Amino acid sequence: MRIGIPREVKSGENRVALTPEGARVLLTDGCEVVVEAGAGGASGFPDESYRQAGAHIVSAEDAWASDLVVKVKEPVPSEFPMLSSSAALFTYLHLAAFPTLTEELLRRRITAIAYETVTSEGGLPLLRPMSEVAGILSIQVGARGLEKACGGRGVLLPPVWGNAPGHVCVLGAGVAGRAAARVASGFGANVTVLDMNREKLLLADQECGHRVRTALSEPEVLAEALREADLVVAAVLVAGERAPRMISRELLRTMQPGAVVVDISIDQGGAFETSRPTTHDAPYYVEEGVVHYCVTNMPAAVPRTSTLALTTATLPYVRSFAKLGVAGALRSDPGLLAGLNTRNGNVTCPGVAKAYGKPHVPAEQAIG
Repeated sequence: MRIGIPREVKSGENRVALTPEGARVLLTDGCEVVVEAGAGGASGFPDESYRQAGAHIVSAEDAWASDLVVKVKEPVPSEFPMLSSSAALFTYLHLAAFPTLTEELLRRRITAIAYETVTSEGGLPLLRPMSEVAGILSIQVGARGLEKACGGRGVLLPPVWGNAPGHVCVLGAGVAGRAAARVASGFGANVTVLDMNREKLLLADQECGHRVRTALSEPEVLAEALREADLVVAAVLVAGERAPRMISRELLRTMQPGAVVVDISIDQGGAFETSRPTTHDAPYYVEEGVVHYCVTNMPAAVPRTSTLALTTATLPYVRSFAKLGVAGALRSDPGLLAGLNTRNGNVTCPGVAKAYGKPHVPAEQAIG
């Protein structure tokens, strides 16, 4: 199998889909690995490191002309002409938030497998590492947003002599939410974690050493937590679907002037009515007196850590594609099959079909 690794071209994206060591493993498996020139540079992996591993350094067109294209982020419009029905695509897609991309994949009859909907033992193994990175970063960027230069209230999250600690509200007790809560509680902030799943709340409490307050996300509880919060982190997820809009503009207006919201859910459309995608170059904006951080590729801020973690997670699946072929690997693993979002012009992910009111063709039927 020829496996192509294009350079990421989304604004501010510094990760690469495969490390040189990952390329070496695939070459040992008998694959041909082609990497676009400069693809790993921002993550600290120069072209020469891929050459030494045995991969070929090629143009963008050659990287896309492969049996399997492995990426980090969804294709952007400049990459659409390189999409081909002869190449399967394996990457983060978040199609429920990208109607134009969805239509392009369907029109071009692309076999597209999304990292974020691959399952294993009830979890999301390819979303987990980047969710943890984003959760950790959310407190860092949220604390920065609270600085006056960013439009924030001018407060610190940790307690300082004569001052009470800041208040952090985390919406969602999944992987990202728990990571955010761990970091915020480690800072010494007052942390409230809200979710509708009691087991996840219990896990958050345990992981944070019982230093956080947990509560079911009822409307009254949510409204109270928002009113007192200096920082709100939204980490809500419905796999494959658009993120639920939890915070209306009206509710946002009840927050303190200069408070900060970090919307990790922006990849899936955002949890705040006022959320709109931003970039690492211009991550913050102020609306209704509240500082918003809505960068759609947060882990790109720490590309080396993110690339190493992502390759560790994805490599076993790439090796399965190489050994069994794309269709064969999908048939052999129901969890991987759950990652299939489009094939032969059909939507195979229930969440994406729901988001756009399109017919849903079960993945089992789509691969024949």
